Amino acid sequence: MNDTNDERLRALVIDDERNLRESLVSYLKTENIDALGAQSGEAARELLETERVDAVVVDLRMPGMSGLDFLSWLRDGGPAVPAIMISAHGDVADAVEAMKRGAADYLTKPFSPDELVVRLRKAIGDSRMAAAAGAAKRATGGESIRGDAGEAWIGSGAAMVELRRLAERVAPTNSTVLVTGESGTGKEVVARLLHRMSKRSDGPFIPINLGGIPENLLESELFGYERGAFTGAESRKIGLFELAAGGTLFLDEVGDMPLQLQVKMLRVLQEKRTMRLGGTRGLPIDARIVAATNRDLEESVRKGTFREDLFYRLNVIRLRLPPLRERPEDIPALASRFASRFASEMGKSTRGLDPEALKLLASYPFPGNVRELENAVERAVILCDGEYLCARDFSFAGAEMNPLALAAGRSGFHATEDGPLLLRDLEKQAIEAALARHDGHREKTSAELGITRRTLLNKMNEYEIR
Repeated sequence: MNDTNDERLRALVIDDERNLRESLVSYLKTENIDALGAQSGEAARELLETERVDAVVVDLRMPGMSGLDFLSWLRDGGPAVPAIMISAHGDVADAVEAMKRGAADYLTKPFSPDELVVRLRKAIGDSRMAAAAGAAKRATGGESIRGDAGEAWIGSGAAMVELRRLAERVAPTNSTVLVTGESGTGKEVVARLLHRMSKRSDGPFIPINLGGIPENLLESELFGYERGAFTGAESRKIGLFELAAGGTLFLDEVGDMPLQLQVKMLRVLQEKRTMRLGGTRGLPIDARIVAATNRDLEESVRKGTFREDLFYRLNVIRLRLPPLRERPEDIPALASRFASRFASEMGKSTRGLDPEALKLLASYPFPGNVRELENAVERAVILCDGEYLCARDFSFAGAEMNPLALAAGRSGFHATEDGPLLLRDLEKQAIEAALARHDGHREKTSAELGITRRTLLNKMNEYEIR
């Protein structure tokens, strides 16, 4: 992906370990990022008085000024640049505290240099978009401005870093892309990212939900019509294929497309021409097609509900979005981002999530994926009466979250031949399974289950677990 405006980015790496610092500086330079190094927070502070950088990478634990102290200085009076915290200690509390003090991201050592590059570029891009949105907001007298560029990426774990890397390679092409994944995983976010990173980013991004429009209206929406084409067609209508010229047409829920319309869609994709209803001549189209579905299209082809030839036309490049339960490492950053956004929109003083709340979220399977997490955080911000969201602020399906029951659910425990398991059965199985995984180590077991050691001991006595 090209840097913004083709300019060379600059980053500052702050780490007291000389070998790691110099290695990162050298690697960033090979990735077209100018890099500087500083052995301490104090040295970095002096360097930033004369040097301009676009982002900072800072170690958590250093002699003198710690990484957290440096983040506080950056937030309270330093240059307005994003910071990525790195640490050899993957402690949830440290990650939460780093986010509280303004870190844009958090990486645990050892990490891939490629992953750092991806996160650096993302942090810089997000920072610039936020600055542009703030300028637009001031220019319009305080009205919130949210456009395509405001969409946030939906994860920074290994799976999502790899997905973004593939998206960056695909984006500059005109190839058709099929984005698959469960509902709520962020398929439209990926589609908008592809558009922003493409050569068509100055053109329109036109989304349409093929499953949300009645079949008798869908054809006219996509292809348009001429005046008099049917009763009620009193003027010409331009279809979405034409409106997306020079940009991207996003066909959401393409698996719900009626069979009759699939035939016409196939012809458009093959010939790269469309025709308005009632028209007499074909019109060339110049739109990049990105399609998305939560269905198993291969299974739909086998059942005969989706045309095989259309499937292969759409499935040139596939980007699969994993469900949130397969990437719980993304939950802290996503939850913190949502909390910050909703607090700002609601005018509340909420500053983030406490460690217990993060542990609780990490134990929940999120069948509704990122969308459900976003809704849960929004409710929690509304209910929260303190600075940080606590576990008690969260509820799902109208019930308070139970860490042991959630852990059991994530482990796949379900009904037996004797009937559904009771809550006590779920808790007992969750505890026994966790104890087995940790060879009876009670502190590790309680940490995994998101409960205190005393609660674990009480439950073991209650359920006669030895």
